Amino acid sequence: MLQVLIQGFLLSGLYALIAVGFTLIFSVGRVLNLAYGAYLMLGGYAYFYSVQTLGMPKLPGFLFATGMGALAGVLMYRLLVKRLKGDQVAVEISTLILAVVIQAGVVLVFNDSSKILHPIVGGVWRIGSTTITNNILVAMVASWIILGGLLLFVKKTHVGRAMQAVSMDAKGARISGINTDRVNMMTWAISGALGSVAGVFFASYTQLNPSMWVAPLIIAVAVVIVGGIGSIVGTLIVAHIIGFMEIITTTFIAAELRGVFTMLLIIGVLVIRPQGLFGRGDL
Repeated sequence: MLQVLIQGFLLSGLYALIAVGFTLIFSVGRVLNLAYGAYLMLGGYAYFYSVQTLGMPKLPGFLFATGMGALAGVLMYRLLVKRLKGDQVAVEISTLILAVVIQAGVVLVFNDSSKILHPIVGGVWRIGSTTITNNILVAMVASWIILGGLLLFVKKTHVGRAMQAVSMDAKGARISGINTDRVNMMTWAISGALGSVAGVFFASYTQLNPSMWVAPLIIAVAVVIVGGIGSIVGTLIVAHIIGFMEIITTTFIAAELRGVFTMLLIIGVLVIRPQGLFGRGDL
């Protein structure tokens, strides 16, 4: 039981880190960015290239990967999303197609073989019979720090309050003098950076390969649908529910069923409470 509790908390922290950037985009822009998983893939490959190919120290490599994610978010918004503004379906289809195109580009540059990504923090802890890698422990701590920092940023800063205004009423925010285009661009940049951070941890927890963007995207969609699309608090809570469900499933039932109960949970919530457990929220 102790092993389940420890692994559940650790995995849940990683899932919360994965989902928060996805939630942020919907809160402000009111679109589902289906290329979000590509941010994680780009972050993982940027870290791999900078650290394990170019030989950069881990911290600069991590910052480089974060910056690449932010740049990807800005470019995606400026070159694609802004031009399709107002057509939610077109944005979602286009971002999904873009993710596939990015995957093809990664295969062209790095080939399609899986790679082992060196963890940001090496070493392990042992609590009884449970082995904990320092890397996933850092991922869990990072998720709490990032989520807490994001909430403070939104509530206490001028830019954050502008994001709140746009998430509540974009037209009203524009009339009141807020540059909604700039707010949206910054939101996509922050989301891209968060996605890349999550991608480095996720790739070092699993493996780095061009198709790795699919699983995090499913996790992010599951978390925000069940929690309530746009609810950061709901994202945090439901990430822990899903994380524990997966650990319990793989430990006591069958590893092959990992993710099945999560999909059933999504269907159940959509049927019984379409707005999510915590309702559709604003920042």
